[in-house]
Amino acid sequence: MAKIVGVRRKKAAAMPVKRRRNRPAVGDGYGLGWQHGYWYGQCESIVQRTVAPFYIRDMHVLFITSGKGFPYSPLDNAVGQTLTQLVARLSVMSPKDDILGFATREMPALAIVLDGLDFPVSTIDALRSMGIRTAIWFTDDPYYTEVTANLAPHYDFVFTLERNCVPFYEQRGCARVHYLPLGVHTADFRPRNPRYELRGDICFIGSAYWNRIRLFEELLPRMSKRSFRLSGLWWDRLSDYAKWQDRIDLGKWMGPIDTAEQYNAHKIVINVHRAHDDSTFNRNIYNIPAVSPNPRTFEIAACGTLLMSDNREDLAQFYTPGVEIVTYDSAQDMADKMDYYLSHEEERRQIALRGLHRTLRDHTYVSRLSQLLDLATMPLA
Repeated sequence: MAKIVGVRRKKAAAMPVKRRRNRPAVGDGYGLGWQHGYWYGQCESIVQRTVAPFYIRDMHVLFITSGKGFPYSPLDNAVGQTLTQLVARLSVMSPKDDILGFATREMPALAIVLDGLDFPVSTIDALRSMGIRTAIWFTDDPYYTEVTANLAPHYDFVFTLERNCVPFYEQRGCARVHYLPLGVHTADFRPRNPRYELRGDICFIGSAYWNRIRLFEELLPRMSKRSFRLSGLWWDRLSDYAKWQDRIDLGKWMGPIDTAEQYNAHKIVINVHRAHDDSTFNRNIYNIPAVSPNPRTFEIAACGTLLMSDNREDLAQFYTPGVEIVTYDSAQDMADKMDYYLSHEEERRQIALRGLHRTLRDHTYVSRLSQLLDLATMPLA
């Protein structure tokens, strides 16, 4: 448990005690410090005793990053850092490197490609002709299926974070397709001690796709008396943006550490999945419905805060609603549940702690990449 320091206030005669802006009074600060220390101690206890089992495979793996830079680079780093724990030798290259020259010299057993949208399939075909197994993990399904439909058949193994894309790729001749959602990199997303000035009741971090705009148009009036933050692209799409702009970080795209601090700083973090048919940067020309959880699902829960998510079809495979997370069906339902959990502190914390435990047990990149390696090393039928 975090060390709690008490501050003794001197008695004042007639001079009133002034508060600094965004700072608690000393008595309030002691109480907040005690509460946070107690919560943080509970989280650390779960972190210390929940370790996903893994073993090191005696093999050489070539990991080819997305090569896209930010915001994909944190994902590249998360996967690369995790693979170093799981294989005896790991080589990391970008799509622009001399991959064929390296593979000819070193002959890795398996090449794993992340995303693959900027990686030429001719190189994959050459790797396969050399006897090197190949696997791709699609990270944005189904929103780029116009492109991925032509990439997937060039790989020995296809992994997708969207369950509905499994039959889609099988219909295109892929023999070994597996459903594998992304996970959480616990070096980035974990319980932390956030700055006091960031703390509040509710936050949402993400781009303002139109389904999110419609939801928050209805929700924001119910949140007006709460301390909340929105952050991301396009929030000036809100019809009443001027009214809420002092609580919105417009156009801000945060890295994982800053994002995790925001999650830690708020009692409830909202998750709203992107609609499969949104018109913004969407190349889902096959109109494949999305039913699987996004990476934000696992990242929020890994911070030990209460995840409140829209109820996607596959979500119950990963968390038990009402026990490890909270789900909502409408803006009204969400607003009612936010009011309830913000006034039932212990119940909110217990759900968040159970969500943290489930995430660390089942949904880290150690778990996900262990599954990928096990499947990608099975005998080819």
